[in-house]
Amino acid sequence: MEKHRDKVASSALRLIASNKRAGRDYEIIEKYECGVELRGTEVKSIRSGRVSVLDSFARVEKGQLFLYGCDVQSWESAGSWFQHEQKRPRRLLAHKKEILKMELQTVQKGYALPLLQMYWKNGKVKVQLGVGRGKTHRDKRYDLKARAEMLEARREVVRFNKRAI
Repeated sequence: MEKHRDKVASSALRLIASNKRAGRDYEIIEKYECGVELRGTEVKSIRSGRVSVLDSFARVEKGQLFLYGCDVQSWESAGSWFQHEQKRPRRLLAHKKEILKMELQTVQKGYALPLLQMYWKNGKVKVQLGVGRGKTHRDKRYDLKARAEMLEARREVVRFNKRAI
Protein backbone atom coordinates (compact mmCIF):
# COMPACT_ATOMS: atom_id res chain seq x y z
CA MET A 1 0.00 0.00 0.00
CA GLU A 2 2.85 2.38 0.86
CA LYS A 3 4.54 1.80 -2.50
CA HIS A 4 1.36 2.73 -4.35
CA ARG A 5 1.11 6.06 -2.48
CA ASP A 6 4.76 6.82 -3.24
CA LYS A 7 4.20 6.22 -6.96
CA VAL A 8 1.14 8.46 -7.01
CA ALA A 9 2.97 11.21 -5.12
CA SER A 10 6.02 11.05 -7.40
CA SER A 11 3.96 11.23 -10.61
CA ALA A 12 2.00 14.26 -9.37
CA LEU A 13 2.89 17.67 -10.76
CA ARG A 14 4.61 20.02 -8.33
CA LEU A 15 4.74 23.62 -9.47
CA ILE A 16 8.15 25.30 -9.28
CA ALA A 17 7.32 28.69 -10.80
CA SER A 18 4.64 30.23 -12.99
CA ASN A 19 4.65 33.23 -15.28
CA LYS A 20 1.45 35.16 -14.56
CA ARG A 21 2.57 37.97 -16.82
CA ALA A 22 2.29 35.70 -19.86
CA GLY A 23 -1.48 35.35 -19.37
CA ARG A 24 -1.81 39.11 -19.14
CA ASP A 25 0.38 39.98 -22.12
CA TYR A 26 -0.51 37.12 -24.49
CA GLU A 27 -3.62 35.41 -25.75
CA ILE A 28 -2.55 31.76 -25.42
CA ILE A 29 -3.68 29.67 -28.38
CA GLU A 30 -1.96 26.34 -27.80
CA LYS A 31 0.17 24.79 -25.03
CA TYR A 32 3.14 22.44 -25.21
CA GLU A 33 5.08 20.48 -22.60
CA CYS A 34 8.86 20.23 -22.95
CA GLY A 35 11.74 18.85 -20.95
CA VAL A 36 14.73 21.02 -20.04
CA GLU A 37 18.40 20.18 -20.44
CA LEU A 38 20.00 21.20 -17.12
CA ARG A 39 23.31 20.90 -15.29
CA GLY A 40 23.67 19.48 -11.78
CA THR A 41 23.95 22.78 -9.94
CA GLU A 42 20.91 24.11 -11.82
CA VAL A 43 18.80 21.18 -10.63
CA LYS A 44 19.87 21.81 -7.03
CA SER A 45 19.00 25.51 -7.30
CA ILE A 46 15.62 24.73 -8.86
CA ARG A 47 14.94 22.17 -6.12
CA SER A 48 15.55 24.88 -3.51
CA GLY A 49 13.20 27.27 -5.38
CA ARG A 50 15.82 29.76 -6.58
CA VAL A 51 14.42 30.30 -10.08
CA SER A 52 12.57 33.14 -11.81
CA VAL A 53 10.63 32.63 -15.04
CA LEU A 54 9.41 36.18 -15.63
CA ASP A 55 10.22 37.39 -19.15
CA SER A 56 11.14 33.83 -20.20
CA PHE A 57 10.44 32.78 -23.75
CA ALA A 58 11.46 30.09 -26.22
CA ARG A 59 12.79 30.41 -29.73
CA VAL A 60 13.38 27.84 -32.49
CA GLU A 61 16.90 28.03 -33.92
CA LYS A 62 18.26 25.57 -36.51
CA GLY A 63 15.63 22.98 -35.72
CA GLN A 64 16.22 23.12 -31.96
CA LEU A 65 14.20 24.80 -29.23
CA PHE A 66 15.96 27.11 -26.74
CA LEU A 67 14.71 28.81 -23.58
CA TYR A 68 15.86 32.40 -22.94
CA GLY A 69 15.46 34.66 -19.93
CA CYS A 70 15.00 31.94 -17.31
CA ASP A 71 17.05 33.00 -14.28
CA VAL A 72 18.35 30.05 -12.21
CA GLN A 73 20.38 31.43 -9.31
CA SER A 74 23.83 29.98 -8.67
CA TRP A 75 24.27 27.20 -6.13
CA GLU A 76 26.15 28.72 -3.19
CA SER A 77 28.08 25.64 -2.03
CA ALA A 78 29.44 24.70 -5.47
CA GLY A 79 32.92 25.76 -6.55
CA SER A 80 33.50 28.11 -9.45
CA TRP A 81 34.48 25.24 -11.73
CA PHE A 82 31.10 23.51 -11.37
CA GLN A 83 28.98 26.69 -11.32
CA HIS A 84 26.54 27.51 -14.12
CA GLU A 85 25.66 30.82 -15.77
CA GLN A 86 22.43 32.23 -14.37
CA LYS A 87 20.72 33.37 -17.58
CA ARG A 88 22.26 31.05 -20.15
CA PRO A 89 20.09 29.74 -22.99
CA ARG A 90 18.86 26.24 -22.15
CA ARG A 91 17.89 23.65 -24.70
CA LEU A 92 14.33 22.36 -24.51
CA LEU A 93 13.49 18.77 -25.33
CA ALA A 94 10.46 18.18 -27.52
CA HIS A 95 9.44 15.99 -30.44
CA LYS A 96 10.63 17.15 -33.85
CA LYS A 97 7.05 17.47 -35.15
CA GLU A 98 6.13 19.71 -32.22
CA ILE A 99 9.20 21.90 -32.80
CA LEU A 100 8.34 22.30 -36.49
CA LYS A 101 4.74 23.11 -35.61
CA MET A 102 5.89 25.76 -33.09
CA GLU A 103 8.25 27.24 -35.66
CA LEU A 104 5.47 27.56 -38.24
CA GLN A 105 3.17 29.20 -35.70
CA THR A 106 5.75 31.72 -34.46
CA VAL A 107 6.94 32.80 -37.91
CA GLN A 108 3.74 34.84 -38.17
CA LYS A 109 4.02 38.41 -36.97
CA GLY A 110 2.87 39.00 -33.39
CA TYR A 111 3.23 35.39 -32.19
CA ALA A 112 5.68 34.21 -29.53
CA LEU A 113 6.44 31.24 -27.26
CA PRO A 114 6.24 32.52 -23.67
CA LEU A 115 7.00 30.18 -20.79
CA LEU A 116 3.84 29.60 -18.74
CA GLN A 117 4.98 27.24 -15.96
CA MET A 118 7.91 25.24 -14.70
CA TYR A 119 7.11 22.10 -12.70
CA TRP A 120 8.34 18.68 -11.56
CA LYS A 121 6.86 15.64 -13.30
CA ASN A 122 8.10 12.14 -12.44
CA GLY A 123 11.30 13.58 -10.98
CA LYS A 124 12.12 15.65 -14.06
CA VAL A 125 11.85 19.40 -14.64
CA LYS A 126 9.27 20.23 -17.29
CA VAL A 127 8.17 23.54 -18.75
CA GLN A 128 4.89 24.49 -20.31
CA LEU A 129 5.16 26.77 -23.34
CA GLY A 130 2.27 28.56 -24.94
CA VAL A 131 1.92 29.80 -28.47
CA GLY A 132 0.61 33.27 -27.82
CA ARG A 133 -0.44 36.31 -29.79
CA GLY A 134 0.52 39.56 -28.12
CA LYS A 135 -2.39 41.50 -26.66
CA THR A 136 -2.86 45.13 -27.54
CA HIS A 137 -3.72 47.79 -25.01
CA ARG A 138 -7.36 47.56 -26.13
CA ASP A 139 -7.43 43.80 -25.52
CA LYS A 140 -6.05 44.25 -22.00
CA ARG A 141 -8.69 46.89 -21.21
CA TYR A 142 -11.42 44.59 -22.53
CA ASP A 143 -10.18 41.77 -20.25
CA LEU A 144 -10.19 44.07 -17.22
CA LYS A 145 -13.70 45.23 -18.07
CA ALA A 146 -14.96 41.65 -18.47
CA ARG A 147 -13.36 40.65 -15.13
CA ALA A 148 -14.99 43.61 -13.37
CA GLU A 149 -18.41 42.74 -14.86
CA MET A 150 -18.03 39.12 -13.73
CA LEU A 151 -17.11 40.23 -10.21
CA GLU A 152 -20.14 42.53 -10.07
CA ALA A 153 -22.42 39.71 -11.28
CA ARG A 154 -21.11 37.42 -8.53
CA ARG A 155 -21.77 40.12 -5.93
CA GLU A 156 -25.34 40.52 -7.17
CA VAL A 157 -25.93 36.77 -6.91
CA VAL A 158 -24.67 36.79 -3.30
CA ARG A 159 -26.88 39.78 -2.44
CA PHE A 160 -29.91 38.13 -4.03
CA ASN A 161 -29.29 34.88 -2.13
CA LYS A 162 -28.95 36.76 1.17
CA ARG A 163 -32.34 38.46 0.61
CA ALA A 164 -34.02 35.13 -0.20
CA ILE A 165 -32.99 33.60 3.13
